[in-house]
This record gives sequence, C-alpha cells and structure tokens, in this order.
Amino acid sequence: SWNSFQAVSVERKTRSNLRSPIQSARPQELVSVDLEASPRLDLGLSEFDRVLGGGLVPGSLVLLGGEPGVGKSTLLLQICSLLAARGNPVMYVSGEESARQVRLRSLRLGISGENITLVPDTNLDSVLDYLSSVQPSLVVVDSIRTMFLDGVVGAAGSLSQVRECAVALMRYAKDASVPVVMAGHVTKEGSIAGPGTLEHIVDVVLYMEGERHSAYRLLRGVKNRFGSTDELGVFEMVSSGLIEVENPSTAFIGREQGDIIGSVIVPVLEGTRPLLVEIQALSTPAGYGPPRRVGNGFDVNRLLLIAAVLSRRARVKLSDQDLIVNVTGGLRISEPAADLGVALAIVSSVRDQPLRHRLVAFGELGLGGEVRAVSQPSRRLAEAARLGFENCILPKDSRLPDGAGDGISLLEVELLSRATSLAFDRRNTRKEAEEF
Repeated sequence: SWNSFQAVSVERKTRSNLRSPIQSARPQELVSVDLEASPRLDLGLSEFDRVLGGGLVPGSLVLLGGEPGVGKSTLLLQICSLLAARGNPVMYVSGEESARQVRLRSLRLGISGENITLVPDTNLDSVLDYLSSVQPSLVVVDSIRTMFLDGVVGAAGSLSQVRECAVALMRYAKDASVPVVMAGHVTKEGSIAGPGTLEHIVDVVLYMEGERHSAYRLLRGVKNRFGSTDELGVFEMVSSGLIEVENPSTAFIGREQGDIIGSVIVPVLEGTRPLLVEIQALSTPAGYGPPRRVGNGFDVNRLLLIAAVLSRRARVKLSDQDLIVNVTGGLRISEPAADLGVALAIVSSVRDQPLRHRLVAFGELGLGGEVRAVSQPSRRLAEAARLGFENCILPKDSRLPDGAGDGISLLEVELLSRATSLAFDRRNTRKEAEEF
C-alpha cells in the first residue's frame, strides 16, 4: 500500500572485543615508554629474513602479495614448518583451501604438520575467538580476501570487508605481540587487490615476483617500517617447494660468457647485495611507422634516454632501428648504474660485433654523454672478480679504496664514446689496461 515503507536504523556491531584489556590508551611521556626485550623472530630462511630486515618483528602485520600460482602459499607453509620444527606453535588460517587440500600440499612438500594448527575457516570472528585462548608464535592468513566479519556490510573480498579484517588483525597483532602474515593477490595492473588503504595499514608489504615459465622467484620489499626496502630474496621453485639460491649472480648469468653479440654483464646492487645480471639488446630495421623501444625488466623511459644519448653524443644511428632490451632471469633493474651496460649492448647489436671477452660495465649516463659515478663501486668489482671476470669499464671519477679491483683490469672512462671504443677492443692484456 502507499507510504507503507518504514525507515529502520541498523546499528553496526561494535568491535570492542578485539581490544585487549591489558592494553591502555593513556597518554605518557615518550621517555617513559618501557622497552621490553622483543627480539626478531628468525624464520629459518635467510633470503626471507634478509628482505624483512633480520626477521619478523613481534606484533608486526605483514602483507605478502603476488600473482596466482607464484608460490605464496607454498612459501608461507614452509615458513610455518621451519618454525614448528623448532618447537614454536604456529597457526595457519586457510580460507582458500580445505583441510584436506592443505594436508596434501604439506605431504608434497615433506612437511609433517606437527605444532601447526590448521584453521580452515573464513569467519574472522571465530578465528579471533580461538586466538584469544592460545598464544602462537606466528599467525598466517591465506588469504585476506577470503575473510569476513559479522556486522560489516559487504561480501568477503569487498573493500569494506578487506579493510575491516585487516584492521582487526592489526589490533590483535599489536595487543598480543604476535606477528601476522597475510597473503594477497595482485591485479593485472600489478598492485595488490583490495583498497589502497590496505598497504597503509600493514607494517610490511612484500611482493613475490616470477616469470610464469621461469623457476626463479624474487621476493622484494616495497614497504618496511622496521628495515630497508632495497633488499631482494631469490628462490628457486622445485618439486619439493621453494629453495634458497645462495649465489644469485650465477643464476642470472646462467652460462659461460663467450662472444655473444648484444650481450653484456652488469653488476647491480639490490639493497646490500651485489648481483651480476646479463642484459641483452637487439636492434632490427624498423618497418612501417616510427621505430619502437621495448624494455623487458628495464624502464622504457630510461631506454629512450639512453637511445637519445647514443644518437646525439656517440653518433650511433638509431632513428631507423627498433630496439629491444631484455634483462635475463626475470629480474627488474631500476638503478641508473645499468645505463652504460645497456648502451654498450645496443652498440654491440648495431655493429653486429661482440664486446670484449669477460667484460663487465657499470655507470650512469648523463645527457652530455658523460659517464657518471655510482654508489659502492668496490662491492661491484669484488663480485665481478669473484666470478672470474677480467675487465671492467667504469666511471673515471669512481672513488675506489686501496686494493679495490684487484684481479680485474679497470678501464676508466669519462665519455660514452671512449667506453664504446674500449668495449670492442679484443686485446685482453692487463698491461695494456694499466698503460691506458
């Protein structure tokens, strides 16, 4: 009938029970805050601990993102196994898989399952009620998009549910001083699915990367309130799970360097770790339309800058050439130290000539064609010498300590034009390099 609708206000269920009565919000002077001994939790995986900054901080909330099938659940279950093997109780909340499916995966990975409490539930209220009665050393939630809270509008995975569930887990982690690791999916744009505030709520954001047809997985820190975000962890996917790669440089190089046209080895820094990566370049005559610039693992805007400097300062004709630059192994390079290596690889492809044998190169290119110094050149040289490389083209103004570069010929340059002439000199005697 007409005017029969009646407005009814529905009060939202409060979440006051998520607050611990021990915690108080009374104001106090900063100097009077009591700092109890709370060491980081060693996970047993040095590559994972490196990215975290030395282990998990008690009470921290960690978000692990990655594409479906990249190995997030496998890595989290292995971490639980390593902690449980040392007698630390762990809780694994599975919202995507049933108990039987998780058990099958654990058998495939060779995990016994002792000291690992499995909670195959998506109702976060029930999970938090159980957590209030136990004290695990680590809580894993796989994944945050499958969790929901009663009284919050929206289905599981909606913006409001994901945000409120993350806040509830953050309150539990801070009050109980227990680290919580959440798994999240990555959208087609490369960002973690869910509201943008999700990454602001958590303490640490990690991304797990890897090519679909590659066995290597890269763990990279994007946000870390307790450490650096420049570290990189390298894993290899095998039949028994993820194993650590102790020497990533050999993995990214992958073969004995010979006379390969358009290929150069560049020592880059990922946090405190020097890595030797192979950069390949290919130039082909452009067909119809303007020439293309394609970068796989390398910034396209940076590639445009390098191509412009080569055309203007080194007199390399690229106006009718398509350029394709690829970083092997699925690694992404963002630091400018790879500029010189990319430029030499392009020139090698254009001239159809290989570079000097056993050569590495690093340096930043300026718009005037000058080669600028980069940070920590001694560590880059030490890694190159350790793997048997004999020649290195580097900026002349690099500040090297005494003894740096022992065992490797240093070819110092100021301009890109000089670097291109030295890179194609097939003579390979240390005496000539010292005379230069």
